[in-house]
Amino acid sequence: MSVKVTTDQTFEQDTEKGVTVTDFWATWCGPCKMQAPVIEQLADELGEKVTFTKLDVDENPETASKFGVMSIPTLLVKKDGQVVDTLVGFHPKEQLQEVLAQHI
Repeated sequence: MSVKVTTDQTFEQDTEKGVTVTDFWATWCGPCKMQAPVIEQLADELGEKVTFTKLDVDENPETASKFGVMSIPTLLVKKDGQVVDTLVGFHPKEQLQEVLAQHI
């Protein structure tokens, strides 16, 4: 599975069902570039259980503002449309797997 690009216009629809992880990022962000391959790996491994999306905060400021994203990368975990976890900064794969295991 791949990571779906979401926008201010499609975010709610893309994250309303099941367990979703949204990677709030920007092209200029170094830690975001480190986090991206980890998210891709998890999408490949958990793609049938978790939907992975990414949202560029520079191009989509409304959603980032709505969820209080002040630093990137920020990972927003939702279950059936409700926020269940927020992770700020770079997180290794093992740590993300532990967090997601609590929700799937």
